Amino acid sequence: MLVDHFPLLGLRLTTPRLELRLPAPEELAALADAAAEGIHTPGTMPFAVPWTDRPAAEVARGVVQHHWQTLAQWTPDDWELDLTVLHAGEVAGQQTVRARDFAVLRQVDTGSWLGLRHQGRGIGTEMRAAALHLAFTGLGADEALSAAFEESHASHAVSRKLGYQPNGVYRHVVRGAMTVERRLRLTRADWERHRTVPVTIEGLSPCLPMFGIQG
Repeated sequence: MLVDHFPLLGLRLTTPRLELRLPAPEELAALADAAAEGIHTPGTMPFAVPWTDRPAAEVARGVVQHHWQTLAQWTPDDWELDLTVLHAGEVAGQQTVRARDFAVLRQVDTGSWLGLRHQGRGIGTEMRAAALHLAFTGLGADEALSAAFEESHASHAVSRKLGYQPNGVYRHVVRGAMTVERRLRLTRADWERHRTVPVTIEGLSPCLPMFGIQG
């Protein structure tokens, strides 16, 4: 079976309302459709690389290509796990956990996006909580990093709920203008104090060497 050769295909995170996993082909198509339908209002840009400014067909194709690219380039020292988020069986968005030299640094970075019609329902908090549970409980991380532009109020609200602390600022040029990114850091101790979402992990053990974890 394919999962025997690439065990990440068997990894699943579940919360009271969500399932997070690598997508089947038809779910990858639905994920691409969700991105093409819209992730943010036209007057805003939450991404340092404005990939959603392209025509809808190119946005959708980019989602598919990025998914394949991250899996093809995966190494234990440099990996990016892009999990499709399903709510009530419907593809809602994507939750990413990434790291370099994780075996030494024990540090991950997270990112995510949700289709517009799935926003404002607490899904963003629940999917990030699932990613943090994988990082801290499943992989033994010491800290998790995140970042969002100043105007990304929903993302900052999620970070506050989950216990992140300020970790500096960085300036970007986006759409030809300066945008300030606020960086955030979550330690294991702060994560423990803010755990409220129950998360179940399935299929992790055979994946551990792919994350750079031996034994």
